[in-house]
Amino acid sequence: MSSRTPSIEACRDVCGVTSEGAAWLASAGTNPRSTLALWADRPTAPVVLPCGTAFDVVNTPAIFGRRMLDRLWDEGPGSGPVAVHRGRTLLFTAPGTARRLPALLDWEEWGGRTPKIPPLLCHGIGDAVTVPAVHPADPAATRLDSRWLVAPDTRRPWLPGPEIILWAAVRAARAATSAPVRISIFPPADQDAKVYDVSRRR
Repeated sequence: MSSRTPSIEACRDVCGVTSEGAAWLASAGTNPRSTLALWADRPTAPVVLPCGTAFDVVNTPAIFGRRMLDRLWDEGPGSGPVAVHRGRTLLFTAPGTARRLPALLDWEEWGGRTPKIPPLLCHGIGDAVTVPAVHPADPAATRLDSRWLVAPDTRRPWLPGPEIILWAAVRAARAATSAPVRISIFPPADQDAKVYDVSRRR
């Protein structure tokens, strides 16, 4: 393999992944150059990356994860990168979140005052996740099995910690119970239509 660092500038497409964002993702692995080389040759290929160094991941049910994401952007500080993979929402968080968040969620005081939060899978040191491709195989498709909702676009993205994720989960659970029930003969609107203003991220 050439000693030159591969460029994936051509992969800066509708998914929003920039070359800097791809470099940050690749830094999670033991051989970032190999990951970048793979993306340079096959930009539509998902990649499995380890957690615990560059990021942890909080893996949620799809709808609940979208509610958390809405709380983070509508009421909070925004989010780090966020992906959808096989019907789950993957929130990229600060390293150490996977270790700390379960203890925060287990606090007894949340049980009495807050509606039930669904199980959140926390991936940290020793775990790995599949991240979407830096370039979608079909950019025209509105629903893909694996895609970015908030794509990485910098080498040093701001990542929420366990307290912020807990805050978003509690508010998402409360919003779910207070949301009005609507009955319609029309199909639901595309939930992927919401656009998040990444310029607000810290």
